[in-house]
Amino acid sequence: MAKMWSGRFSQEVSSLLDEFNASLPFDKKLYAQDIAGSIAHAKMLGKQGILDQKEVEAIIQGLQQIQREIEEGKFCWDIGDEDIHMAIEKRLTQLIGDAGKKLHTARSRNDQVALDFRLYVQEQTRELIALLKELIETILSIAKEHTQTIMPGMTHLQHAQPISFAYHLLAYGAMFKRDVERFVSSYERHNYSPLGCAALAGTPHPIDREETARELGFQGPTLNCLDSVSDRDFALELLFNIATMMMHISRLAEELIIWSTQEFGFITISDAYATGSSIMPQKKNPDVPELLRGKTGRAYGNLMALLTVMKGLPLAYNKDMQEDKEVVFDSVATGMISLKILIPLLKTMEVNRERMAQAVEQGHLSATDLADYLVERGVPFRQAHFITGKAVALAESLGKDLSQLSLEELRSVDERIGADVQERLNLFASMNARKTPGGTAQEAVADQIAALERWLQEV
Repeated sequence: MAKMWSGRFSQEVSSLLDEFNASLPFDKKLYAQDIAGSIAHAKMLGKQGILDQKEVEAIIQGLQQIQREIEEGKFCWDIGDEDIHMAIEKRLTQLIGDAGKKLHTARSRNDQVALDFRLYVQEQTRELIALLKELIETILSIAKEHTQTIMPGMTHLQHAQPISFAYHLLAYGAMFKRDVERFVSSYERHNYSPLGCAALAGTPHPIDREETARELGFQGPTLNCLDSVSDRDFALELLFNIATMMMHISRLAEELIIWSTQEFGFITISDAYATGSSIMPQKKNPDVPELLRGKTGRAYGNLMALLTVMKGLPLAYNKDMQEDKEVVFDSVATGMISLKILIPLLKTMEVNRERMAQAVEQGHLSATDLADYLVERGVPFRQAHFITGKAVALAESLGKDLSQLSLEELRSVDERIGADVQERLNLFASMNARKTPGGTAQEAVADQIAALERWLQEV
């Protein structure tokens, strides 16, 4: 069968070109969006008097039958059709005759694919937002149980100050909150319909772009048709948002891996989300967080791939842009499965409070509290820092943690240290002293939990 666009061609298309040129093997994923866009377009053409109502009804019924055929596995895919748009249009014409040939009035594959792809991106954005919110809810649920579960807060992966496990988890809650906000912002910015832009310059037919935009759930039509058919910012932002989300997931995955080691023992990953060794019977490997960490590279690569495709493209549409979909499909699938498995992994992990508490007694985590104590007594901070360093050195020489030094031992370092110092060096007291907004004190953590819960209700 001749190509629908082959009127000015005198030679048959090479079968190799069919294979190289076709996007149908992957863009058939967009069948539902393509059919929804075509139904909206047909309804508008009917309202504008460009098609009569019998033609509109036949088109809609034919498109609905095609959707059933696809979903029931009865649709005949032919790579010679090139893409999902041509495949559906050819089948529609087979079903309803010449009325099917009228559907493409006042549109081009350029605005058609821009519409289908944008609809897909908007739908996937909503799903990713919902999963991220579920992840944040999971983090909040665990955090509420661990506001007094003390653990070492670290910098440079070295013990720094005592914090609660809840506080540590809430740091990821804040990260994932920003991810949601990025997805929401992108969704709102790109919620405009390119349908009706045709090839690049609009159409002379009296169409109603506002009507089709409303029908498809958009805020309105896009501003400039030349930009609209060649714009892939919406796809790039989705890729960036997923890449950033995966970076945050990877950071959490790294800590889950570290925390589950024999050396740390802070958590135990459920057997349901771990694997064993083919040769070492005793092994329990954290493969899920390792794969989460590894899949982040795919998300980065997909973003760079589409940025590179779009670099330097002249206006308007260019065939290069056919390379936009597979990277987005892959990143969406990667982001979805990563969120879907991370949520139950967190829900089922065991938290070892005792090991965390033991770890806090290593590394002199209350050193800053001793320095602050001296500052409150008029000692310049730099001098207080030096005195505290000497106290740490004494504790090291005695095989103790700073918090375990007696008053006599502390006063041997500096006589300005009073009897009230030991309550300040208590590790729980140290953790709960940091009451400033955003701090690790129990009341500050409670405020953070409440703030995230309020935000979840509003977003």
